[in-house]
Amino acid sequence: MQTRRLGRTDHHSSIAILGGAVFFTDSPESAESGFHEALRRGVNHLDIAPGYGQAERAVGPHIPAVRNRLFIAGKTGETVRDAARTRLEKTLRRLQVDHLDLYQAHGVTSIDELDRRGEAFEVILEARDEGTTRFVGVTGHDLGAPRAHLEAVRRYDLDTVMFPVYPGVWADPVYRADAEALLAECAERDVGVMAIKAVAWRPWGDRPVDTASWYEPFRTAVGIERGVRFALSTPGVHAFCTSSSPDVLAASLDAAESYQPLESGERDLAMAAMADEQVIFPLAVQARLPWGPRPQPAGGLSE
Repeated sequence: MQTRRLGRTDHHSSIAILGGAVFFTDSPESAESGFHEALRRGVNHLDIAPGYGQAERAVGPHIPAVRNRLFIAGKTGETVRDAARTRLEKTLRRLQVDHLDLYQAHGVTSIDELDRRGEAFEVILEARDEGTTRFVGVTGHDLGAPRAHLEAVRRYDLDTVMFPVYPGVWADPVYRADAEALLAECAERDVGVMAIKAVAWRPWGDRPVDTASWYEPFRTAVGIERGVRFALSTPGVHAFCTSSSPDVLAASLDAAESYQPLESGERDLAMAAMADEQVIFPLAVQARLPWGPRPQPAGGLSE
């Protein structure tokens, strides 16, 4: 699998990042096969969070043996200092590590939400200063994420960002303009850029939720490959994070292994192919999960 330098972190991340939410309901025993298969196929970057159900507990026992091969990115959705610090310590304990490679404020999708996270950002930046994490970043899955992340990068001099990139949302001119402004700032500052929602198709609407994803993902090889190629050929994007849906993980890794960039005309066709599909945002309205009630934007949603 190809790797790309993740901005100023100087880590050459696999272009597919293993989204830890895929282990939401797993035990260490049931997670073992999928975790090691991803590493065998060239994945060297794990993205995980306490809000991803059992995921930290499920993969933690498998990490010590491969720690030197794995860039580990954790997250916090907390707003209060003490809670954010407790979350960080819990993540370190569950993952059986003494430091993270990247620690991120999770689910920041508006300037108001960014302001609410002030105490959590203090903890995140202190963790970088003390060596509990090497780098710091921000994530968010909603229409306001790019604008909020641009302000976060300027306010806190962050090392990475993670936000949605898929053909349907990229066709929204307002979203695209905000995202391109963020990408330009990241290029100027050498900030690492990670995409989420690459394989997104549409909201569930009234259809039964039959896979572990709050939006309906593509589950055909053609649809998955198109989404992965679109995200990875977006100028400034370094890698994409795999979905929480176990039944698209293998095909997503296949698409990453065979990745070839889309030409500009192909990107236009990919957006046109989704012109009649509703975007998966706003999250608070569209999200549906098989394991619980409708979530809120700042909660522990999977990528």
